[in-house]
Amino acid sequence: VQLQASGGGLVQAGGSLRLSCAASGFSLEDYAIGWFRQAPGKEREFVSATTWSGKNSYYADSVKGRFTISRDSADNTVYLQMNNLKPEDTAVYYCGKPKAYGIDLTQESVYSVWGQGTLVTVSS
Repeated sequence: VQLQASGGGLVQAGGSLRLSCAASGFSLEDYAIGWFRQAPGKEREFVSATTWSGKNSYYADSVKGRFTISRDSADNTVYLQMNNLKPEDTAVYYCGKPKAYGIDLTQESVYSVWGQGTLVTVSS
């Protein structure tokens, strides 16, 4: 059971990136997936999450209206579309799979599997 995050890079403020979280060893259709980020010197923080059905999505206030989470069952991948990026979005972004159903997806402690992280750098 593995997750692999990719799609990070260097972008100017106002630009866009799309992060991918690809799963291997299990079907993403059966699980919620969350995105977190960790900036230098800061703790890991919640960014966004989608339930297993894709019917419900959650966003941190800091990214609401700019980021969109989606899932593609055919590719077994969850995406995070990030628009109007700001320098404060600079961080390593991680995707994670929670350990159970019906839990608070905004809490880091509920995740049991993490991808390796992908670096997003937004220049001003």
